[in-house]
Amino acid sequence: MTLKFNPLFTLLTFTLLIIEIAIAYFLKDGFIRFTVGDFLASILVYCAIKSIFKMKAIQIAITALIISFTIEFAQLINLLDFLNLRTNKLASIILGSHFSIEDLIAYALGIITIYFIDITYISNENH
Repeated sequence: MTLKFNPLFTLLTFTLLIIEIAIAYFLKDGFIRFTVGDFLASILVYCAIKSIFKMKAIQIAITALIISFTIEFAQLINLLDFLNLRTNKLASIILGSHFSIEDLIAYALGIITIYFIDITYISNENH
């Protein structure tokens, strides 16, 4: 793993961040807010890692999935309450407020999607 700036993935990271902020701000519930938002959040994590680190796509996918799952499982142990951040809106948005198996599925599908897009069309690592 080496540091290497990737302009394409940096652009994708910021684009996804803007989309995620818009979803969180404008949509208070529903399929797009929760399921699509989680799907895109895991892709955002993948793109953020790829924007600054030179690693194989599979390593990035595994790392992004571990990060996404760790945040979700932190909700299972009520990390916000433990850190006394339950009333902090930003912390609640970033860390989430309740555990859901459906979120784990959305994260996994997001990582699988960006991984195959990356190796097939972007990085040409299809091996």
